[in-house]
Amino acid sequence: MRIHSFFSFFLLVNLANAEEWSSFRGPSGMGTTDQNIPLQWDTSSIVWKTQLPGTGQSSAVGAGSKIFVTSGETDGARRHLLCVDQDNGKLLWQRTVRSSNPESVHRMNGWGTPTPATDGKRVVAFFGPAGLHCFDLNGKSLWSLNLGDFPGSWGVAASPIILNGIVYHNCDSMGPSRLIAVNLETGKIIWESPRAEKPRGGWSTPVPIEVNGKSQLVLNGEYGVRGYDLSSGSELWFSKGFNGRGSPIPFFGDGLLYVVNGKPGDLYAVKPALGDGQKSKMIWNAKRNGGRDLPSPAMLESMVFVTSMGGVITCYDAPTGKTLWIDRLEGAFSGSPLVSKSHYYIQNESGVTFVIEPDRKHLKVIARNRLSQSQEEIFRSTLSPISGKLYTRSLDQLYCFAGN
Repeated sequence: MRIHSFFSFFLLVNLANAEEWSSFRGPSGMGTTDQNIPLQWDTSSIVWKTQLPGTGQSSAVGAGSKIFVTSGETDGARRHLLCVDQDNGKLLWQRTVRSSNPESVHRMNGWGTPTPATDGKRVVAFFGPAGLHCFDLNGKSLWSLNLGDFPGSWGVAASPIILNGIVYHNCDSMGPSRLIAVNLETGKIIWESPRAEKPRGGWSTPVPIEVNGKSQLVLNGEYGVRGYDLSSGSELWFSKGFNGRGSPIPFFGDGLLYVVNGKPGDLYAVKPALGDGQKSKMIWNAKRNGGRDLPSPAMLESMVFVTSMGGVITCYDAPTGKTLWIDRLEGAFSGSPLVSKSHYYIQNESGVTFVIEPDRKHLKVIARNRLSQSQEEIFRSTLSPISGKLYTRSLDQLYCFAGN
């Protein structure tokens, strides 16, 4: 069984921190984990639950005994970085960033969607036109960076990531767009790579991959997926997508990138190039089912799983793109999957997580785990395994739980 080569990331992520869930969707950026994830839980599995100030959709990240998430007030004028005690859920500190000219957001978005990132000493949070901000773990402000107005009516969602003392961040918008690298210690921009302006904006987060021993950043977008040189920001290759938005993060496994668009359009597999005049190659493309895609694709045991926003789940053969089966999960889906060594976990907006065992013949749901009995709570974050427990959040509640 192969998920993807974790060893290819050891040059990018320090071995000691390889399973620290310190940025959006973990060290790989693709929701993969070597941790033992429980198969079953329910409301009795909750260790603690904390009411959060404001609302948000960011996912939990951890550093030491602390958990970090973001939120925002309903008018967007104030956005918060929140630090919570991992043991009991107590709010340890809150840092508020004010926005004098809040951007408009889509009804499914808000002002606390980007997930923070930490290197274990500092934590970085992005708040759109309110800036990129760095704090130490006790909440002391270290630096702030104005990254522009981010015009548009849909809001922001891209999360910063930290690799080897550098913050990488996607600044796509309806106006001037760019990918940037920022010195984590000083807050100074190291390089910026221009990207095309978008009809609606851009919400995807860059992920590191390694191709033939060379590292690069991969970033999805409105027009397709691109690879960038980590040290200079130069564009290495581009593969055109099928139908816009480009919100979901691609999944890298067995030398291929599996990419979906956001709007209805084919799933496609790309062999990334190294640059130096080489071109990426689209290996196959396959029909998507179920309409819009917001959850990212995932590969497990040579199968690619993609769940649409409406709950239609499709399983493809990873090497060829052949559709193996199509089925439906109950509910609406905004968050992306968590992928263990043996199972695919995806949470719907009602807080029900479906645990799926890979099978080439049919959908095999081995558990439906409900975390909340409330009909009012909305869950749009992604599950975070941190220090032997699982974390998730609804718009205004942060959950810590353990299962069986």
